Amino acid sequence: MRILAFESTCDETAAAIVEDGRRVLTDQIFSQAELHAVYGGVVPEIASRCHVESISLLAERAVQAAGMEKRDLDAIAVSYAPGLIGAVLVGVNFAKSCALALNKPLIPVHHIRGHIAANYLAYPELEPPFLCLAISGGNTLLVDVRGYTDMKILGATRDDAAGECFDKTARVLGLPYPGGRPIDLLAQGGDDSRYVFPISHVDGNPYDMSFSGLKTAVINLVHNTQQKGEELDRASLAASFTKAVSDSLVPRTIQAARELGRDKIAVAGGVAANSRIRADFQRAAEENGLKLYIPPLKLCGDNGAMIGAQAYYEYLAGVRAGSDLNAYATMDI
Repeated sequence: MRILAFESTCDETAAAIVEDGRRVLTDQIFSQAELHAVYGGVVPEIASRCHVESISLLAERAVQAAGMEKRDLDAIAVSYAPGLIGAVLVGVNFAKSCALALNKPLIPVHHIRGHIAANYLAYPELEPPFLCLAISGGNTLLVDVRGYTDMKILGATRDDAAGECFDKTARVLGLPYPGGRPIDLLAQGGDDSRYVFPISHVDGNPYDMSFSGLKTAVINLVHNTQQKGEELDRASLAASFTKAVSDSLVPRTIQAARELGRDKIAVAGGVAANSRIRADFQRAAEENGLKLYIPPLKLCGDNGAMIGAQAYYEYLAGVRAGSDLNAYATMDI
């Protein structure tokens, strides 16, 4: 089954064709990162307009790159929640038009379910059940993946997402947007014990997280250092900050896997590209006898292939949408 899938929830426009949920025939992506860099973050109106300008061309390129005709497609899929509402609407409306014009079924896909499904593309042998930590600019969730479409949230951030914390830290350090990769590179030459940052513990649920305190601590440290005229060790700050994020994510994931009896853990989302977090997960998994799945860097960020992968399993579960499909800024997984 060949599915043409669209992703437009933030600042990447993507159109991909995925076969049977596991094989990527093509994945066309237009990133707006350079357009938003001057503002230090995503401007929703600019993002929406760029999606409008690029999505049709990407769809044409995807079909051509796969060596197919439009009539050869079996279904259309789209990420319909959560995300920037204007941006999501562009993808949803375009996908509905494609499904109507081609007389193909339309499959709605939750964005975070798509991130989790990126691991199916990287690891064809991976099957539920497993535990997955989804970490991105807008979401931080610990999910028990009991089946391809049966998922339960065990814990989540109570405030800021881990990726948003990376971007704000990068901004206060004068690093470009998006901040994940610049912080990763800067941290390579730093001492992760130079600065001590808080690690949150939320009453009522050991799997819930909070990153607002960490973000505030970083901002206060930078400002206080500047006001005192002291020299800031930027590399060590980046390393210490990344360690704090990792120390908040990794132990919780391992604890949840052990308590639920899961022997497989996966990580997904843009923050999964961070080298320190990847290394800490690898070490923790080996120490606890767990099998670890982390997608390659190209599948960590937003892409259409992950939407096509999850769409296949949503289709098998009987999920369909009509012309009344709407976009949503927030929605439970």
